[in-house]
Amino acid sequence: MINRVRQLRKERLMTLEALATRAGVTKSYLSKVERGQSMPSIAVATALARALDVHLDRLFVDSEQLTDVTVTRAGERTPLTPGAESGSRYEGIALQAGSKQMTPFMLYPPHDADEVPFRDHPGEEFLFVHQGGVDLLFPSRSIELGSGDSVYFKATTPHKVRSLGGRRAAVLLMVCDYRTEQETPHPHLP
Repeated sequence: MINRVRQLRKERLMTLEALATRAGVTKSYLSKVERGQSMPSIAVATALARALDVHLDRLFVDSEQLTDVTVTRAGERTPLTPGAESGSRYEGIALQAGSKQMTPFMLYPPHDADEVPFRDHPGEEFLFVHQGGVDLLFPSRSIELGSGDSVYFKATTPHKVRSLGGRRAAVLLMVCDYRTEQETPHPHLP
């Protein structure tokens, strides 16, 4: 994502301040994202994509790289967070697929989610637990999921995920950021 946000912002002749305001983040945080010093959460990346009026994938790949059929081999997933990240780690899947409604990621949630804030964003999410077990945490309840279990929910519900057991779980995360013509920017982005 390094420099993609900056490039898209400049293509739209937007100032750093204007994009930060539209995305609901601070100017200093956006500057860190543009310089590669901070990696935004999926919720913040979704807000940036909406503010730039592009699909979420455009934050990770150039439009010239998009294709109708995309195969992502297990060893070819694009790391979107540093490997030593103590919080959730993400890998991009099918980033080059064009004209899609959902954006898939591999998610490796942390064991200790106390320091991770609840996130919410427009759209829907689908989680499929590939390996291990997780707790899907909401402010008022949690749902324990094991290998092979899945959950589909409105992403406007504040949520976070933590791994259970000895190793980080491997979770397929599908994010759908649908838009309606009357929709206004989401007021509760982290």
